[in-house]
Amino acid sequence: MCSSHHAHQWILCPQCDLMTQLPVLLPGSKASCPRCHTTLHSSWVEPLRRPAGYALAALFMLLLANLFPFVNMRVAGLSSEISMMQIPQVMVSEDYSSLATLFMLFVQGVPAFCMIAILLLVSPLKLPLPLKRGMTRILMQLRSWGMAEIFLAGVLVSFVKLMAYGDIGIGSSFIPWCLFCVLQLRAFQCIERRVLWQRVAPLPALPARPVAGISGLRQGMRSCSCCTAVLASDRLVCPRCGSHGHARRKHSLQWTLALLLTSILLYIPANLMPIMITEALGNKMGSTIMAGVILLWSDGSYPVALVIFIASIMVPSLKMLAIGWLCWDVKGDSRHHHDSERMHKIYEMVEFVGRWSMIDVFVIAVLSALVRMGRLMSIYPATGALLFAMVVILTMFAAITFDPRLTWDRVKDKSTEESFSDGQ
Repeated sequence: MCSSHHAHQWILCPQCDLMTQLPVLLPGSKASCPRCHTTLHSSWVEPLRRPAGYALAALFMLLLANLFPFVNMRVAGLSSEISMMQIPQVMVSEDYSSLATLFMLFVQGVPAFCMIAILLLVSPLKLPLPLKRGMTRILMQLRSWGMAEIFLAGVLVSFVKLMAYGDIGIGSSFIPWCLFCVLQLRAFQCIERRVLWQRVAPLPALPARPVAGISGLRQGMRSCSCCTAVLASDRLVCPRCGSHGHARRKHSLQWTLALLLTSILLYIPANLMPIMITEALGNKMGSTIMAGVILLWSDGSYPVALVIFIASIMVPSLKMLAIGWLCWDVKGDSRHHHDSERMHKIYEMVEFVGRWSMIDVFVIAVLSALVRMGRLMSIYPATGALLFAMVVILTMFAAITFDPRLTWDRVKDKSTEESFSDGQ
């Protein structure tokens, strides 16, 4: 066993498994993997105070955003006004509790929990070790599931849709919600995984002397996917964070393909069935995703129609194709570095754009809550919206279960000891 004193200098890239020795970083700089260019560690000025300040400000803005009216609408002398908390209430009243639950989880619950967790973990409070471990593990897993900013984009799209029917106005809580979206994103950006875990527990000793430029798998080591500790490949439980893991995710391709196939089977009816129902003067009319895009385009709202088409039609389709291609490529026999680098870029793109497909679901949530004008005009969610939300969630899980290190396992290692610190 090597000394734990030097363990902080070494890291296994979570994307390509390359063993890398971290340089001494000045504040405001970052270290990237020399093979796949993934950011391994960032050095922030005041790495604890900055995320705590952003998180506290974000929570205050979230409180204000839930206390006052959010948006309002006036049509033919009738007015409608909603607050953030009324949106899930309307969906529950229309027997769409599942959509209300997704809204409360992704838009309010997950971001709020993450901000509270950041505040508690960086504060000087002495919390029990199991509680700190659990909170940090959950924070690292949930940070990509917060969708406050996607909901905000959905609100802006719904404004464009509703301008054809009446006057749209913003309430007192709209600006606080915009500020909350910015502040919580900034808090996530400033929180550094290795710094946070160092406050919870020290790194365990290295299992052997590492060699830079060689993959962890070929050295009999693995990286803890939760706290980035370097462990022996046959060690299943991380002594630092308590999470279970393997050198490669068990049955990664099987899980990914199963989730991909399920999402494809749901995607077909999600596009054929109505995602919302518009009732105007007693007449009910269902609208599919593509019908909504065509309507926006015919009304002259070309940018919004393009946004909805890209987010709800192109992105899910291309994402499913990309995940299938990644799985097929892993089984190939190519050993060229540039092939793995290309597939890695595709994987990063899949991870980044996947959750933005929820924008259409949030548009329906805003429309169904705001447009409640009795028989004059009302909008309700339909079954297609729930199916589409499930497609987005399943493809996100498919991207999570896929192990990107599999695309690099075929590449022969090249020892490198070059410096890779660059300005942030």
